[in-house]
Amino acid sequence: MKVLGIVVEYNPFHNGHIYHMEKSREITGCDAVVCVMSGNFIQRGEPAFLNKTARAEIALNCGADLVLELPHPYAMASAESFAFGAVKLLEATGITDSLCFGSEHGDISALQYIAGILAEEPEEYKKELKKQLSLGLAYPVCRQKALYNFLETENKKDNMSALSQLLETSNNILGIEYLKALKRLDSSIRPYTIARVSNSYNSSELTGPVSSATAIRNSIQSGLSEEAAVTVPPYSRAVIEREFAAGRGPNGLKQFENIILSLLRWMKPAQLRELPDVSEGLEYRLKNAGELSGTIEELIKNICTRRYAQTRIQRILFSMLTGLTRRDTELFMEYGGPQYARILGFNHTGRTLLSKMKKNSSLPIITKTADFKTSCNSLLVRMLELEAQATDMYVLGYKNPAFRKAGQEFTQNVTVIK
Repeated sequence: MKVLGIVVEYNPFHNGHIYHMEKSREITGCDAVVCVMSGNFIQRGEPAFLNKTARAEIALNCGADLVLELPHPYAMASAESFAFGAVKLLEATGITDSLCFGSEHGDISALQYIAGILAEEPEEYKKELKKQLSLGLAYPVCRQKALYNFLETENKKDNMSALSQLLETSNNILGIEYLKALKRLDSSIRPYTIARVSNSYNSSELTGPVSSATAIRNSIQSGLSEEAAVTVPPYSRAVIEREFAAGRGPNGLKQFENIILSLLRWMKPAQLRELPDVSEGLEYRLKNAGELSGTIEELIKNICTRRYAQTRIQRILFSMLTGLTRRDTELFMEYGGPQYARILGFNHTGRTLLSKMKKNSSLPIITKTADFKTSCNSLLVRMLELEAQATDMYVLGYKNPAFRKAGQEFTQNVTVIK
């Protein structure tokens, strides 16, 4: 059985995801699809639009066979850590043959070339990167400029601009990070890419049946209009409407505005300094902005600079909310990635995959989280603890207070599609 792995957020699941799923099956010739999906918080540093159980259910009814959860410390991390965690998890299953991701460029060879440079970090490239970082700009900007200058020294003048521009768009960046992770893990998983067919990932305007996730989320904050409904497959629409009606969505930044501001106002700079990605006195900027801001939008605006991008700031804020510390992220990276393979759901084919995983996986497989609360693996326990804290915080964003109880991470069943 040939197994394809894909890394997803499905925030929400839309027609572009159907295209990606079907095209990926076609070009890889796979028999089954394993999704590694972010949990209740996503890579941009935001609460997911719908909870992970609902999103896994949609995925399994729209082409996926098995859905694994990307643990919280990786799901809400930089592109490099996000990609490493996801690829490491796919590698650890022992059943994944290929990985297919969407990209703006659509040419795997060009992306692999850049990934090779970034993975190997030649000395001249490192010098250029250090030089750019000293100028005080955001890391992604510095990396692109360093790559451009490195290519120039390597006599790649004919295509250095085009190659360095691969680092300008979000899906190319993530794709390059997947390829870097595969190289660093010396993985046998074969990578493929598919060119995006929709508008920009960050586009805020609907463009018909194939629109960006950002545009779809923006358009259905207060309900699923007919214009927005055509952008998602029928099962996705049904679950979105069900979750909205129950008061379990949509979730977003605004729902956590007062909690975030409260935390910033009572926490001391020394405590803020312990959050992931806080350095160079950023803790004082966070503290000051928390005291001067009245809304989440104002807060983010008051913190962001050319050096501190919005997604970085949002990840810091929601790390604060969920209890994730810099020490946590350092330990998890130091000790090699995810500590378990958490099953969110599966169908009939996925049951077969799960059976194979139990024989081949290099990680413990979790279907009942409560069974692992007292594991002798302290890193595993800590990772599960963070996941539970993330869920306890996430449900506070629900409109319906009946669904805000803590402890749901240990009571929610795996989704089984028969």
